[in-house]
Amino acid sequence: MNYNMKRRVAALLAVPALLFTAACGSDGGGSGESAGGVAQVKGKVGAKPEISVPKDAEPSKKTVVETVSEGSGSAIKASDFVRLDWTVEKWEGAQELGGTWATASGEKTPRRQSVEQIGKASQQMPGKVLDALKGKKPGSRILVQGTAGDLLGKSLNPSSGISANDVLIWVVDPVGAASVDAKAEVKGEQAAPEAGMPEVSAPSQKAATITIPKGAKAPKELKEQVLIKGDGKKVEAGQALIAQYTGVKWEDGKKFDSSWDHGGATAFQIGTGSVVAGWDKGLVGKNVGDRVLLVIPPSLGYGANPSSELAKNTLVFVVDILGTA
Repeated sequence: MNYNMKRRVAALLAVPALLFTAACGSDGGGSGESAGGVAQVKGKVGAKPEISVPKDAEPSKKTVVETVSEGSGSAIKASDFVRLDWTVEKWEGAQELGGTWATASGEKTPRRQSVEQIGKASQQMPGKVLDALKGKKPGSRILVQGTAGDLLGKSLNPSSGISANDVLIWVVDPVGAASVDAKAEVKGEQAAPEAGMPEVSAPSQKAATITIPKGAKAPKELKEQVLIKGDGKKVEAGQALIAQYTGVKWEDGKKFDSSWDHGGATAFQIGTGSVVAGWDKGLVGKNVGDRVLLVIPPSLGYGANPSSELAKNTLVFVVDILGTA
């Protein structure tokens, strides 16, 4: 659901990638005892890490997982949604391959970060790197060092210039985490649509049915309505927002996407330009537990991307806000 995420190091993975991501004693999370050097990491959590490798040392022949700095709170569990920062470098030549730290932010816009679900396939990070976060706490800094062949496996792109024997150093900072059931949905009495707004029927455990007003012209500005009012915390820009959603085109009423068609609850960073502007404008400031109806004109949807098949469409979404991280 990350509509506008920019590609960073797509060449490294054989699958499309949107973004890419050292220290003392081992956590025991590696694939055996290290038989060589391990990268060192300096810098505070919350700032870009400084990575260095021991001079004239050969890297460990085994994958190494280390906690550089330990955070607080509840440990990250399998299937948790996690918001995180990361960087990845190549051992030889200290070549940085990408990460979230390079993303710029304006004075009022939080920096873009990655949002992932532990145990789910990622277009940004290898599964073994994400799995290394299980049992760690938000606010920690984690080192994962291993060969590209071990960490990326079959997803390593042979045209990337990275060989299976090249050693990669990942430093990952999980910022926040939340557990939300894939089948979760907002409950409560739903308000009738306001004048000119689509009608919504939201059957349990299924994509919503959204009916466009007959003969009505699509609005030229963002329209929004809270159909069910929640009592959770307000959604803040920069957070990971966990949601169920259904989207249809105003022009023909046809569904083009729904979280229910992709395994249920999903998450993305809100308020950073990582999704269409209509989501950023319409969902920041809403509450966990809200069901929100959005009508998004092309200028706040895909209008700036003429190659998108939805560039000229007004988009209508129903979004259940289930949690934040």
